[in-house]
Amino acid sequence: MRAKWWDYTNGGVYFITICTQNREHFFGEIKRRDAMHGVSTTQMELNKIGKIVVREWKRTFDIRPDMNLWMDEFVVMPNHFHAIIGIGENKYNTKPPVETQCIASLQPKQPKNKFGPQSKNLASIIRGFKSAVTIHARKINPQFAWQPRFYDVIIKN
Repeated sequence: MRAKWWDYTNGGVYFITICTQNREHFFGEIKRRDAMHGVSTTQMELNKIGKIVVREWKRTFDIRPDMNLWMDEFVVMPNHFHAIIGIGENKYNTKPPVETQCIASLQPKQPKNKFGPQSKNLASIIRGFKSAVTIHARKINPQFAWQPRFYDVIIKN
C-alpha cells in the first residue's frame, strides 16, 4: 500500500520490490558454484526474461528524461525485482511561482482524483516498466505475469 501521507510525484528516493504472480521463477535461478579451497558461492543466472527485466529497467531512465530520474542499485532474483530509484526535482513536482498559484486559486476547482495524479509519479514509472517487460516476456512464456501492485519504502536519509 502506498503511504497516504506522501505524494509520490515528490522528489525522493524509493526502494521498490516487484514480484511475479504466485512467486513463480520467471527470471532465472540461483546457482551454486564450488570454488577452490572449499569455498562455494551463489550467483543469480538470468534467463531470457531476466535479461529483459534488466534491459527494460535501464530503458526506464532513458525514456523519461523529463522526470529527472536516477538509477541506483538493482537486483533481479528468480521471482522478484528490487531497485532503488530516485526522482529528482522536475516540472511535475515543482510548485509554480506564487503569482501563478494565486491566479489558479481564482479558477473553478476541478474534482481531484482521490488517488492523486496517475502519471509522472512512482506508480506510473512502475506501471510502464511492468508493461514493457510483460509484452516481451509473453513472447517467450505466455504465462508470464506480475503480482498486482508493488512494494515501496521511502528512503528518508
